[in-house]
Parts: sequence; structure tokens; C-alpha cells
Amino acid sequence: MTVTLSVVVPVKDEAENVAQLALEILRVVGTEAEIIFVDDGSQDNTAEVLKTLKGEIPSLRAIAHGRNIGQSRAVRTGVRAARGEFIATLDGDGQNDPADIPRLLHALQSAPPAARVGMVAGIRQHRKDDANKRYASGFANWFRNAMLHDGATDSGCGLKAFRRDAFLALPYFDNMHRFLIALMQREGYAVEYVPVEHRARLHGRSKYKNISRAIVGFFDTFGVRWLQHRFKGPVESREI
Repeated sequence: MTVTLSVVVPVKDEAENVAQLALEILRVVGTEAEIIFVDDGSQDNTAEVLKTLKGEIPSLRAIAHGRNIGQSRAVRTGVRAARGEFIATLDGDGQNDPADIPRLLHALQSAPPAARVGMVAGIRQHRKDDANKRYASGFANWFRNAMLHDGATDSGCGLKAFRRDAFLALPYFDNMHRFLIALMQREGYAVEYVPVEHRARLHGRSKYKNISRAIVGFFDTFGVRWLQHRFKGPVESREI
């Protein structure tokens, strides 16, 4: 069966969240889209829950990393395994609403070819995170935008839709998921934005720590800035 859309969900220690999230995604995208959960070295029984779910949801695929290597690698693993031309991603904690996927996908698919839209990114409205996380995110977005000039106001939103070939053309590095907008622009793709909902986490706890994330993000921003300067721009090529 031809697959047009693949939904990729990176997860770690989300055993209490994956079943509800998978069923929500299924109700939104239907059985013709594939749903790929990538378990990034969970220490709980996330993998076992996903195995059970495969018997209930034929379009569900589950991939497991042998150890925890990060969200960016999990997304990349899912995209490389995907069969769809279009990819939608969302976080595995249930805070992104799958009901927003069709709006992002429509904006991506309806864009005229001349616009070269490679990705549509969600912008979270009425965030349900605590104040410390919101302030840290706001500062990170300000710093990244000041350095990279990508115009993004919510680069940390996991809800995105993009062309699979566009993603696979990007230079890969661990933790790249927070720089997808700048990297897409570097390759000559336009990025559009759609407001999306944000929900409170029902189970478990956030895996991110503000201090460690800030340190990694600080150095990565300079790395992306270097990548921007070490690129001569996209070029059309044709066989003659």
C-alpha cells in the first residue's frame, strides 16, 4: 500500500502515555497513514506497551534504540524508516494535540511549488509548562534568533510537518531538532507557521533540565551559525 503520510513520535519512558497518544493519532490520520514510535532507550516498559499496541493498530510501527541517544536521533531514525512522502512529528508526552496535524499538513501540501515550502512548524498557544520552562524557552528562542536570524518564535515545538526528502537533505548532528527551521532555510526551503494547541502532561515528568539544555544549545547555536556560513546556497541541477 502506498503511504503518503508518516507520523513519527520519539519517546523515552512514556509507557503511561503512548497508548492514548497512538489512538488519538489514529483517529486523526486514519489507517492509510503509518504511525512510527521510536523508543529511545526507555528504562520503563514503553517498548512492551508499543508491542501490544501493534496488535491493535495495524498501521503502527515501533522501533527501539539499544540505548538512549537523544530526541534528534530518534526523529531521524523514524524519518529514515518512514515510507511517506510527508512526515508529521510530535512529542511523545501527549502535550502536542494530534488534532493539529491536518492543518499543518494542509499548509504544507497546498503551498505552490514555487514557494519551496519544506516545513510547516507549530507555534504553541497557551503553553501549559511551568514558568521556569517558559522563561528558559523564551530566552533560548531570543538567543537563537539573534544568532541565526531564522525568525522562529517557538523552535522547541515538536509538532511539525515536512517533506521527507527535505529533512534528509539537512546536515545531521545530535540535538538538531531545535534548529530544524534554520537548517531548512539554509537549504533554500521556506518555513511556514501554524498556531497549535498545547496540553498539560497527564503522566510522567519532563526529561529536560533547563541548565544542561541551555549549555548544549549555546554551543550548538554557534555550530549552526558556522554551517550557515559554510554553505554556498542551494542549486538546481539537471542532466544534460
